[in-house]
Amino acid sequence: MMVAAARAVVCLSLWLSVCQVRGSHIPVRMNRTIQNLLQYYTITPKERFDGKPVFSREPLSGRTEVKMIFMGAVLETYEKLIGQMLKNLPTASPQTVGSTDRPGTAGVAEGETVKDVRTELSYVLKRVQDLRRQDYQEEEKVLQGLLSLKHIKMDNAVIQSKALWELPWLYEEASSLPNTIRMQKQMRRRRRHARRVKNHPRA
Repeated sequence: MMVAAARAVVCLSLWLSVCQVRGSHIPVRMNRTIQNLLQYYTITPKERFDGKPVFSREPLSGRTEVKMIFMGAVLETYEKLIGQMLKNLPTASPQTVGSTDRPGTAGVAEGETVKDVRTELSYVLKRVQDLRRQDYQEEEKVLQGLLSLKHIKMDNAVIQSKALWELPWLYEEASSLPNTIRMQKQMRRRRRHARRVKNHPRA
């Protein structure tokens, strides 16, 4: 069991490192925050690597426009999922905030842990929301027809942890797509300009 857990930690570190190497779209702080959150939302390696990702990558093999629509839906789902995770966090009680009977005991530590998790979840949620508002507004109408993501069980602990695990790669994909589309548009404009120059050379 210890070996499996260690392997999972190593896999996580490699995963985050690859995301950083592939591009600069994922902030270092976001990678670190997700890694911290995964220490709180723990599941077994068997549950994490069961071959059933929360978000399928199959739609990402299509055209860029299709990817944009799908990633817009993924970001919307992450907003709801992380919102549900925030709601599920226990609220602070007098016993966990500052009990005079047990000063400096596990109750205080637990309260601080929940506070940290809430802060880190809120940070990740804001990053997802900002990306969605900045680059995925045009896909809102199309997303209304994508109902498959609505069936994700937001209150399921395994789903929550697996979704966090998948977020770095998916966030990087969502971040890079707008730049890809802009580059494609620029290339199309250059080709059209080159054809016009070729067909209508200056005298």
